[in-house]
Amino acid sequence: MALGGYANRIAHIDLTKGEVDYQPIPEDWARKYIGARGLGVRYVFENGPQVEPLSPDNILCFMNGPLTGTDANMSGRMAVVTKSPLTGTIMDSHHGGWSAARLRWSGFDGLIFKGRADKPVYAYVQDGKVELHDASELWGKGVHDTVKFFKDKYGEKDLTVIAIGQGGENLSPFGNWINENDRASGRGGTGCVGGSKKLKAIVVKAEKAIPKAKDREAWKDAHARALKCIMDEANVTSPRKGGLSVYGTNVLMNIANDMGALPTRNSQLVTFGDKGEKVSGEWVKENILVEDPTCHACPVACKKEVEIKDGPFAGLRMESLEYEPAWSFGANCENDYAPSLAKLIDLCNDYGLDAIEMGDVLAMYMEATEKGYLNGYEGLQWGDYMGMVELIPKIALREGVGDILAGGTEAAAKHFGHPEIAMTVKGMGIPAYDPRGLKGMGLGYATSNRGACHLRGYSPASELGLIPLKTDPLEWKGKGELLKLLQDLFAFMDSLDLCKFSSFAEGAEEFAAQYSVMVGIPFTADDVLKTGERIYNLERHYNNLVGFGQGSDYLPKRFLEEPSTQLASKGHVCELDKMLEEYYQLRGWENGVVPESKLKELEVF
Repeated sequence: MALGGYANRIAHIDLTKGEVDYQPIPEDWARKYIGARGLGVRYVFENGPQVEPLSPDNILCFMNGPLTGTDANMSGRMAVVTKSPLTGTIMDSHHGGWSAARLRWSGFDGLIFKGRADKPVYAYVQDGKVELHDASELWGKGVHDTVKFFKDKYGEKDLTVIAIGQGGENLSPFGNWINENDRASGRGGTGCVGGSKKLKAIVVKAEKAIPKAKDREAWKDAHARALKCIMDEANVTSPRKGGLSVYGTNVLMNIANDMGALPTRNSQLVTFGDKGEKVSGEWVKENILVEDPTCHACPVACKKEVEIKDGPFAGLRMESLEYEPAWSFGANCENDYAPSLAKLIDLCNDYGLDAIEMGDVLAMYMEATEKGYLNGYEGLQWGDYMGMVELIPKIALREGVGDILAGGTEAAAKHFGHPEIAMTVKGMGIPAYDPRGLKGMGLGYATSNRGACHLRGYSPASELGLIPLKTDPLEWKGKGELLKLLQDLFAFMDSLDLCKFSSFAEGAEEFAAQYSVMVGIPFTADDVLKTGERIYNLERHYNNLVGFGQGSDYLPKRFLEEPSTQLASKGHVCELDKMLEEYYQLRGWENGVVPESKLKELEVF
């Protein structure tokens, strides 16, 4: 392949046969879909949209982009791409740390697994080769013990471990992949797909070997320009000065809480009131923060490692109280005891379960308890953090009511006969933003190609004033244009694969410049957005072929019919239908369906 930046090597691993085939990337695919998310989606599409998520025929892709493992700022992301057992949609879920960089340094752009092993296995990756080994002795162990096993076996230096826990093994559709730094490809059940294939872990051993740009002199300028944006003290990314660097992602807790946009008590309320401060990034920094670890090539260091000094969870040291899970187990469950959030998140990381979905499951269960919907089950009271701690292992191991809750928020709510208390879209639970107080996020949840998600097009960056393009959080007009722009931009970023937080400082011009000189072809900001649009439309087309058509872009009725009663959002609902009309017109879609003319216009095939 003529393009720079790529190893041009994909390992196709047939778990049924125990065979590995090494293939180059089709250059046309690389040019159109870049890498990571985009390229992974293209491989999944080629495998067929009618495949059952947990069948041996589904593929599971671990993908890098052309900037992965380079000097590019915040280029330590890996995309795990498959068809989701939770939503039935296309699914890509990303994680940080060092695993993506080490996979690239080992000589690969991606690993694609198909089939099902007859016994548990792990893949060992080193020096451009992949070997399958017996993992039977690890089956039934948590992620943390699995990581320790491989560190003891292969040595900690230059080692990455990406593993599933009991959640994935027991086929919870929100089982996920966790690496040695507790960084999660959290959403959509990618770990459940791994469990169905009897794939316990991927182990990568690779010394640092930074890939070089096609145009090395021009790279220096492009990289310096991007770094200047990240370091700018006016930006939230500014190391040791910007809010993201100082407080981590949980800097958002007080902001969302104070404006009436923090879903509380399973979205029955929009603020946690005075209790919000007790689970905020500011409280964490003041009371339990011990270290600021970071990912490959990242000066921001948004991770906040904590240690609990007293109380029932004394001695726990973990990474970290991210905003989303701190919300999901906090305000969402009316729990203001921060040390318990650390424990709950750590349990999810060890069992390999999505902490956002887990919090949504528990909050739904609490509301079902409150309203008497459980038909004999004991239930769980609001704020009962010890009960939550006791329930997570039962969910991971599918014991008692845990077997029902392990199916996810929507499935469990239906089991209790009240689907209306599931705050989900396309089967996936919402993250930490209430659409009555952040209208753009409501449109984002509805039109995300992977179910309720804030990361397809992060409109709060605009609605909370984190970027120069600022919009009114309570105004629905113009949000169709905002979401299309951000969704297309993020689809391209996810394909490079760069951390979303780079977009808080950099823009399409910086991304285009870095990609252009890395691979060695002319590329503009307009090309960035067109490529992102192509990727987003391919994902949507895949979902359309699965059966997601008109009416599939929706929100829970609570956000549409029950007005906020608090703070700035008081009296507001989310005007989804109006935003959808604007959005579909801009997308050129017919009631959520991509027409053939749009596929041709974007040269999808």
